[in-house]
Amino acid sequence: MSRVGIVIIGAGPTGLGAAWRLEELGARDWLLLERSPEPGGLAGSVLDEAGYTWDRGGHIQFSHYEYFDELMDELLAPDEWLHHDRESWVWISDRFVPYPFQHNLRYLPREVMWDCVLGLIRLRAEAGGRPPENFGQWIQRTFGEGICRHFMEPYNRKVWAYPLDELAYDWIGDRVAVTDLERVVKNIILERDDVGWGPNNRFRFPLRGGTGEVWRRCAARLPEGRLRLGAEVLAIDTRRREVHVLGSAEPIRFERLISTMPLDRLIQLTDLGSEPGCQDHAGRLRHSSTHVIGMGVRGRPRSEVATKCWMYFPEPTAPFYRATVFSNYSPFNVPDIERGWSLMCEVSESPAKPVEATTIVEEAIRGAVATRLIRRADDVIHVYHARLPYGYPTPSLGRDAALGYLLPRLAERGLYSRGRFGAWKYEVSNQDHSLMQGVECVDYLLEGKEETTVWRPDVVNLRRGRLAPAKR
Repeated sequence: MSRVGIVIIGAGPTGLGAAWRLEELGARDWLLLERSPEPGGLAGSVLDEAGYTWDRGGHIQFSHYEYFDELMDELLAPDEWLHHDRESWVWISDRFVPYPFQHNLRYLPREVMWDCVLGLIRLRAEAGGRPPENFGQWIQRTFGEGICRHFMEPYNRKVWAYPLDELAYDWIGDRVAVTDLERVVKNIILERDDVGWGPNNRFRFPLRGGTGEVWRRCAARLPEGRLRLGAEVLAIDTRRREVHVLGSAEPIRFERLISTMPLDRLIQLTDLGSEPGCQDHAGRLRHSSTHVIGMGVRGRPRSEVATKCWMYFPEPTAPFYRATVFSNYSPFNVPDIERGWSLMCEVSESPAKPVEATTIVEEAIRGAVATRLIRRADDVIHVYHARLPYGYPTPSLGRDAALGYLLPRLAERGLYSRGRFGAWKYEVSNQDHSLMQGVECVDYLLEGKEETTVWRPDVVNLRRGRLAPAKR
């Protein structure tokens, strides 16, 4: 029976971050287990049979941490990055409106524009009262009836795939641009675009290999034999501190374990899953699945979308909530940029919002035509489709109570659940957050330092990391 000081489960950004930090600190007694044949997890990329590169959802590189930025600089050389100024839009009322929607109402038809402004006027007159009880109430009391009716409510129902009154709102932080009446009216009267909001208004992307190239490089730099690919964890005995792996006759003994698998699955694989309290709280966690639909399109994109990065779609004219002109991120995301380009769409799914997998690709192509992303369906010469069972960790009303019970219970047994679905906190689930959850967990285990990211998202999301100047 092998014995390891720290076992890490999952070679996505969190697991790789933990492994990288252990090596930095000179701790050699660790083992990283990944059930897939490649590292990267949800931040991985696929090179399909036709030569198209696809990410597992819409990923870009931006940061709240200098540590993350320095690691990105170390893993890829300067000439292996492309730098972009964000150009994101909302398709609504048969036109594109710059994002954030609420700051750029001047692009709307006059009737819709007035409806949105009127909602803000009435909201100011009704200021005060009890705090909201859920996310649905929060957006109503923040943006007013007009903005909610035309954008906020339909878009958020589409992306979250759950009723908005089942979601909490205290996760928001820098994820949603709030607004005020003066700013809105000033932008309308002065005909001013207001697009600079957000931590990702400038970002970078690998020249080749998609986002997954970052994490392949990171994994390749780890000591040989410490990362086991194709190693599926079947069970974890928290009392004996043993991990049972598919194909291994003997379990692996550990002192401490960092898991990045979905928290509800982790509970199921441990003996804690038989405890009523753990069962109950794990059952309260909600998540959505994501369908990633890639389209290889012949020719050149329409002028309306030629320079765009990604676009949001609140209306029912398309099944996807977001579409990315993925060939704009890098020309090497397609086999031949002179002959075609690529569009990547995302569709959410949950028990409250079922998706028919056999028809969703056709629906997405029809939606791309209806929203003028592509000229006609015949222009799509290649299709890629993947369903990610775990797409978004839902900030449901019962989430914090569940995490407040489960994470300390696991820690009592030497298990630390971290990462996008390990900690189940959407507000700190980007690549930079995820990597730093692994790094900070190691710092806590070895040096007793505070884990800021997982326990203080509000503090972390006030930061802004360093980013190299954009290429001109």
